[in-house]
Formats: sequence, structure tokens, C-alpha cells
Amino acid sequence: MATNSIIEQKPPSQIWQILPVGQEIIFVVSNNTAVANETNVKFVAKVHISNSTYPDLSTTTDLIGTFKTTPNNAGVGIYNFRNIIENYVSADNMAANGSSYKGTTTSATARHPLHLIDKYSLNDDIVRYMAIEFSVEYKGATDTSGNSDVNTVKIQAGTERNSRVYVLFNGYVKETDVLTMGTGVGANDFGFDMSPFILSGASSTKKLLTNMPTNQYANIDDYGTMSFWDDAGDPLYRFTLVYYDSEDSLLGTDYILRSTANGAYDTYDVDSKKQIVHFGCFPGNLSNWASTFRTLVAAGTIQGGYYFVTAVDLSSDAMTQTYRINLNCPTLKGYEPIRLAWLNQWGCWDYYTFIKQSTKTISTKGTTYDQLDGTWNDSYYRIDSFKGGKKTFRVNATEKIKINTDFVSEDYNIIFEELINSPEVYVLEGYQTDATNTALNQYVKPVRLATSSFTRKTVANDKLIQYAFEIEKSKKLRTQSV
Repeated sequence: MATNSIIEQKPPSQIWQILPVGQEIIFVVSNNTAVANETNVKFVAKVHISNSTYPDLSTTTDLIGTFKTTPNNAGVGIYNFRNIIENYVSADNMAANGSSYKGTTTSATARHPLHLIDKYSLNDDIVRYMAIEFSVEYKGATDTSGNSDVNTVKIQAGTERNSRVYVLFNGYVKETDVLTMGTGVGANDFGFDMSPFILSGASSTKKLLTNMPTNQYANIDDYGTMSFWDDAGDPLYRFTLVYYDSEDSLLGTDYILRSTANGAYDTYDVDSKKQIVHFGCFPGNLSNWASTFRTLVAAGTIQGGYYFVTAVDLSSDAMTQTYRINLNCPTLKGYEPIRLAWLNQWGCWDYYTFIKQSTKTISTKGTTYDQLDGTWNDSYYRIDSFKGGKKTFRVNATEKIKINTDFVSEDYNIIFEELINSPEVYVLEGYQTDATNTALNQYVKPVRLATSSFTRKTVANDKLIQYAFEIEKSKKLRTQSV
């Protein structure tokens, strides 16, 4: 007689149902009756992943694959779904529909890079939902009509057991990150606790989806976003921006309501797009639309100053740590600032502007051929001095840039380690006046980090901490074809 399978081990429940895909996603399943009494037993896992709402296990709409394993020596089936589910989440590079850039709403015909958004953008690709139906297949069953079917291996009705719904997102867990064990019947469950990042009610310790220090730096025209994970119980109400000059005098305040009109949403629900929301909070984003900030920039009062970024609830209580963005003073040496954007541990974006000396190097590699002198296909031979000799058929040019940080604190060691380990790195240009109908292709430029090693510096060992990196532009410099 068929009996239900048992999920013996799984990622922990409740708030830990949120799973960074870059970790071991372990499930252990048992069915002692089937293993003890049947032949050719296999455990079957039907994995359902949805890109909007919770998966429906009664249909095949969200079914992405069926995976089987045989019982091990302990009579259980062990699955690690990491390599499977990693393929179903990815980084957000473009803003979601409904966001805006300089007042123009993002749509299929007006696409905008995520980094440039005015206020908010929902996520498109970072979050997915997963649920799994486990069952057992084996030989020697009798079908519902009483007919013997001893030679057929098939999934046996009555052995099904469904997992809870898990929220997947494009993050990863480092070897040094602390994993949390379950309790009671789930004492063997383990996973990473994401609760410090889930905004829910008043808190001064919750974090946005970044490992950046709360004290950051940016130029007056730099773009960038911070991202947050909202919660149904007491969702974020708005962000508050408070501006100060270099003498710590209050200059003004902006309030950015979390709403559909501003690119986010009015009502929270389980739509995966609403779980992680991006917020454009750097000076370039504010220059897109914020009249208060624009006025301060035009008056020259905020240059060299700073402002605070705080998420607040409906009662105006802080829901997160307060992040301070310091505005770099223009360098008198004329160094060209280089701002990098890279994919961080939590699947969102971090930024740093390298304001010290940068050196650009262009290296070329060409393909050559020997050209005939003169004309050989005309009615007479003509000596053309520009013809003949070794010619270049094609030139491939690569641009490399060496960049240097200012002196930084030890707090920046973590994010520079993530930079050198990140699969996606871009050079991000600052606020500028756009030509009519521009494609906005001038803002985000893919690069590869040519620096392959990173030595963590400390005040004890190095006194002053400064880092140098080398980046290589991913796209070849174009030239004419011959």
C-alpha cells in the first residue's frame, strides 16, 4: 500500500524561506514502506518555478523539470537543487516597466538602464518562487482497476508530498557567512537567515541589499541605486532624504513615497516583482527630477556636503540603518573620475567612484596582408604610390584603465572583495544632457576586471589604505574595414 513520502530535511521555514540561490539547497526525502517492500525504487522531485505568483503544483504550467534519485544506504533520497535553480534568476540591468527616467515612463519602447531611474523600479529577474512535489516510483504496483502491472515502473499515487513555497533570489552565501539550524523536528534543517534584510516595521538595524558601509561617497553627477526587500506586515512607506552643506547646516528635505506613480507599487502582494525594489538615491538620479536637490546644486550650496538616506514606515519611524552619501569635492588636479557598478552578493548593485589618478592604455592587434603595387586590372598599368607593401586588413584595439581609490577605511575591504569576484562590472557615466531620441547607450559600458588578485589591507599593517585596480573594456574599439 502506498504511503506518503516524508521530507526529512529542507531549508528552514518562516522568514528563512527566502533562499539565495548561490548556496546548497538540500532536500532529503524518505519513504520507508516503499524502500523496504518494493523494487526499483526511485525518489521523484517535480520542481515548479514561477516568475510571478506561487507555483500551482496541480498543473504543469510552472514545471521546469522532473528529477530522480535512488535511495542511498540509509534508504533516503538526497537532492541539492542549487545548480538547477541558479539558472532561473539573473541580474536586473534594465528598469522595469512603470519606472521612469527624467520623467519618461519606462516601457517596451522607452527602455532605460536601471542605474538611471528617477525614483523606484520593481525587479524583473531577481526573484522567483519555487515549490517541489516529491513522490516515489517503483515496480510491482496494482492500478486502480485491480490489474497487475508488475513489470512497469511508475510514480505511485499516494506517495506525494509537497514542499512549502520558497522565495528564490539571485544572491549567494559566502563560506564565512553564518548558517542557521532549525529546531525541533526541523533540527537538521539549515540555511542563511535573511531576516536582517527584510524590512518590517521600525528598526535602526535592518539593512538594504548591500554590504557597502553606511558612509558612502559620490560625485555630484553620479548615478546609482540601493535596493530593499519589502514585507507585507508593515511595508516601507517612503524614503527620506535630508541634505546638509559642508558646514553641517540643514539645507532641505525630500520625501519619495513608495507608490505606483513613482515606479514602485501602492499595494503589497506576492507578485515576485514587488519583493525586491530598487531606489535611485544617488545625485544623478536626484538631478533627473528632484527640484530641491537641483536648486541646491545650482546654488552651489550642497557641493562638498552630504545627505542622509533613510527608509521610514507610515509612522515616520526608521526601518533601516541610515545611509550617508558624501559629495566629493572637485579635485584640483583634474583627474578623470571613473565610477564602477558591479553585481553584489545580494543580486543588486554596488557602486564606487575612483577619483584619483587613472591611466588609459590602448593596445592593438592587427591582421596584415601584402598588397600588389600599381593597378593590374585596368587597361594599362598605373603606378599609385599609396598601393603596395604590407597593409593592415583589420585592427582590434582594446582599452585598459588603471584606477586608484582615495584613502579608504577598512569597511571597504568587503565590497572591494565582492568587486573582484563579481561576474558583472560596468563603467557608469554621470548625469548629462541627452540628445533627442537618444538610445542612452552612452551611460553603461561593460568592462572586465583585469586585476586578478586582491590583498586585504588593514590600518595595523598598512596605516593608510588605498587600492588600485585595472579594468579592460569588453568591447573592441571599432575602426574601418578594408
